[in-house]
Parts: sequence; structure tokens; C-alpha cells
Amino acid sequence: MPTEINLFPFAIILGFLNLRTFYMMWKDKRIAKKNASQTGKGRIPEKKLIRNAFLFGAAGMLLGMQAFRHKTKKTKFNLGVPFALILQIGLVYGLTQHFNLQYFWASPF
Repeated sequence: MPTEINLFPFAIILGFLNLRTFYMMWKDKRIAKKNASQTGKGRIPEKKLIRNAFLFGAAGMLLGMQAFRHKTKKTKFNLGVPFALILQIGLVYGLTQHFNLQYFWASPF
């Protein structure tokens, strides 16, 4: 018998994580344009950006890459971010199948 769980809180957390990663891409692009002559000064390290993509922020990172045309020529971003998104989708799907979860999106409000 399937177990029903409310995924609304999970969706809110995912939304926050993706908005934060999108904001990080905007901020890094803004700093990069502002300090073009000073290499790397005040920039967000690439390792931190990639880590946030793998911590359920891949959708926000992918949207930020396209919206701001930032890090689009870097191979680790072009391959890593879509890979992270596929992993995240697979993980959520796999967990719902493994635990036989019947989910619904009812808002608590």
C-alpha cells in the first residue's frame, strides 16, 4: 500500500536552493564584469558554484548560465551541471519508487 506524503515543503526547499544558486551566478557575473581588469578579485570560486549545483541547485545554475551567459564555455559546467540535474531528478524519482510513495502537492495554507 502506498504511503502518502506532502511534497510541498520539499518543493519550497528546492525552490530556495535553486534561487540561491541562480543568484550566485548573477552575482559572480556582475563581479566579473565589474572587475574585468582584476582577475578573480571577489569572485565566487568555481568549486563553490559546482558544489551548489550538486546540492540540488542544478536547475537554478543551468538557468543562470543561460540567462547571464556565464560559465557557458567551461566544460566542467557544460557537462557537470546537466549531469547534476539528471542525478537529482533520478534520485527523487528513485526514492519515491523505492519507498512506494504516493505524493501530492497540497499547500498547507
